[in-house]
Amino acid sequence: MGESKRIPVGIIGASGYGGVQLVKLLLEHPNVEIVYLGGKDSAGKLYSDIYPHLGHRVNFTIEPIDTDVIAARCQAVFLGLPNGLACDLAPPLIAKGVKVLDLSADYRFKDLQTYTRWYNKDRTDGETAVKAVYGLPELYREEIKSASLVGCPGCYPTASLMALSPLLKQGLIVPETAIIDAKSGASGGGRQGKINLLLSEADGSFGAYGVAKHRHTPEIEQVCSELAGHEVRVQFTPHLIPMVRGILATVYATLRDPGLVRDDILTIYSAFYRSSPFVKILPNGTYPQTKWACGTNLCYIGIETDDRTDRVIVLSAIDNLIKGQAGQAVQCLNLMMGWEETLGLPQLCFYP
Repeated sequence: MGESKRIPVGIIGASGYGGVQLVKLLLEHPNVEIVYLGGKDSAGKLYSDIYPHLGHRVNFTIEPIDTDVIAARCQAVFLGLPNGLACDLAPPLIAKGVKVLDLSADYRFKDLQTYTRWYNKDRTDGETAVKAVYGLPELYREEIKSASLVGCPGCYPTASLMALSPLLKQGLIVPETAIIDAKSGASGGGRQGKINLLLSEADGSFGAYGVAKHRHTPEIEQVCSELAGHEVRVQFTPHLIPMVRGILATVYATLRDPGLVRDDILTIYSAFYRSSPFVKILPNGTYPQTKWACGTNLCYIGIETDDRTDRVIVLSAIDNLIKGQAGQAVQCLNLMMGWEETLGLPQLCFYP
């Protein structure tokens, strides 16, 4: 592949954790140049005042959000805004020819009524939403290549779907038996001040939240249903674990064929992800740890079968801010621009 011209990109909502990951990744990306950082509450501030550790590399003032300005400068833009804002910005940007990668939930749903039910916002952008592609490259690589609008998945759905997808696509499990037990570091809660994320509240503790009603549930179910070819409901329970970053999702499900053993499942997963450079299927008896994925765009998957209960157990570990957010968005940009999928994305963690 020959040399590519650097394309101008922007980030709206660069002051959050997802935004600062994007800034780092895009600064190190050989084919892009950041030309715009935009924000609502942070407009007018120097980016180095928000993140002083980047002052030697980033000399930007955060600008007010103006779609005309963005379209004039940017070929692609990342939207790192709270849910319910991207759906107002994406239509005019796409109409002006800008490629849009949305990191919120606004363009993850094919049925906008489902979005409204879970996110309490009525939508009037149906014509735009129908163009959106779900930004999980391992499942929708070809669709992403020709997309103008990508709805990047949440971090929990990414980890969960990477574990579940081969099982559902190949019909290996009884779908309604699927249970997702997932744990996330505190950065998944964002940078805003929240009492439950204070060190004195979270450290030395471990607990579940959003039990039976977490907003990522319908997003997971939408993709699971598509893979299975019929409606699927899953049990999903997230937990907050006292560390900064990382997600471990442990998926349990009943096998249709109790004669399947771990080697069989490993073979199926290796074949399913053979063209997915960021997925690492671990060998027999090795189970992933979040530290291995920290700072990378990798997803580590470990597999076990239990002949006593006829269940399969799949464990999936990612960095929630990279593969679960900013890195995955850059992975999608690479595909949209016709570049190598791995371009500019880290594959080695800091260890230990």
